[in-house]
Amino acid sequence: MDSTATPSVSGYYIRGETGLWKMVIGLEIHAQIKAATKLFSPAATSFGESPNTSVSIIDAAIPGTLPIINQECVDQAIRSGLAIHGNINLHSMFDRKHYFYCDLPSGYQITQYQHPIVSGGHLEISLPDHATKSVAIERIQLETDSGKSLHDQHASMTFVDLNRVGSALMEIVSMPDMSSPVEAGNFVKKLQLLLKHIGTCDGNMEEGSLRCDANVSVQPIDSAKWGTRCEIKNLNTIKGVIRAIEFEAHRHVALLESGGKITQETRFYDPASRSTSVGRKKEDELDYRFFPEPDLPHLIFEQAHVDQIASTLPELPDQVLHRLLTQYQLTPYEADVISNHTGAHIYFEQVAKGRDPKEVASWIMNEIFAHLKGSNIAHSPVAATELGELLDIIKKGLISGRIAKDILELKFSGDKRSPLEIVNAMGLVQVTDVSDLENMCKEVIAASPNEVAQLRAGRDRVMKHFVGEIMKKTKGKASGPVVTEIFKRLIVDSQ
Repeated sequence: MDSTATPSVSGYYIRGETGLWKMVIGLEIHAQIKAATKLFSPAATSFGESPNTSVSIIDAAIPGTLPIINQECVDQAIRSGLAIHGNINLHSMFDRKHYFYCDLPSGYQITQYQHPIVSGGHLEISLPDHATKSVAIERIQLETDSGKSLHDQHASMTFVDLNRVGSALMEIVSMPDMSSPVEAGNFVKKLQLLLKHIGTCDGNMEEGSLRCDANVSVQPIDSAKWGTRCEIKNLNTIKGVIRAIEFEAHRHVALLESGGKITQETRFYDPASRSTSVGRKKEDELDYRFFPEPDLPHLIFEQAHVDQIASTLPELPDQVLHRLLTQYQLTPYEADVISNHTGAHIYFEQVAKGRDPKEVASWIMNEIFAHLKGSNIAHSPVAATELGELLDIIKKGLISGRIAKDILELKFSGDKRSPLEIVNAMGLVQVTDVSDLENMCKEVIAASPNEVAQLRAGRDRVMKHFVGEIMKKTKGKASGPVVTEIFKRLIVDSQ
């Protein structure tokens, strides 16, 4: 397709040659349940094992074997359903969904078709202008995962790893409520955070424990009729979700405006070319030959069991966000960043006790997160009590912010001493003696006649030069505010 003819995104719409088109997007998220063993077998679910070593006779579909439900997986699905404000169905059932592929030994997947464990629910997602949007969720169903086919290990053969076969999945199906790639990306991000927060899925997209299928269609802005959808399979990054949907929506518009038709099919996204390619024609329900799983009884439990699980749920991310905004008066951006890092709000609130919340948020976001480089804050070598101690030392005027950052560098490099111990051991206490600092300031003034003239002429930015020279002389141990006041007195006020 000629790039000059490619439609461009305009807000929530695509601007084509014939007018504006809107996108209709629904997502199916496959989240591997965090549990020690698989849904119907005692095989372990740990990631990274040697190929085909975590496979039981049930997973391998040896004739005569029978599945046994894993209560832990059921409870995790209930927990997830409660977190999305869904309806927990006290009576659900399993079905067989048939399709043939080399990494599915049984030739069918055990899933929930007409009677899922969770019905309904919703998720609040953030929009670019800090507004929110509620995306409805149709269902959460329990099902088994397939294995993994490796097509790039040999020139003429496909290798099959069955370790993942039988692992418990939650298929979380949204309604087609999203109208932009960014909304879809935010939905996946929010759901990933929520599942990690409540401990039902580790959310690791790179390892495949959270995967996304995106259903995409377009329609003219003045039309109420939905277009034909295509399903983009196995998206495993947030960025991939956004880019794949954007490309696919552009492809639909360009094809329809040139007189073509959209074929309902599955497609695969290539991150290298940032494009999708056809996979196979989309099956309908008859192709899967659904029927009730004959080897499993219906799944029935009491409301008291649901209530007990509900009592163990932690405070949810939306509740945390609200408290950060109202109680601590953080900006929407600050509150969003802290609430979207697992455990960061707990760390923040421990440090913020008796201290300026805005200052605490700034140090966590700009320094702690920068050092962690995406790692969980629980792995930070700087405990909340230590960051609090560091901020107290700064407030007392013992050290500057620059030295505090150097102390953090030491802590993240493995130094086990507390911030105060490091300050005392390394002699990092600020130089605050006014007479000593004044003598140094006079030396700098004598050596900087041009800068003196500029400062007296009103060029306040030149003050950075003077303060910087003193910091060089004191190796960063001078008090910046004290030095600034001395220079103002000696240069500006003495005119």
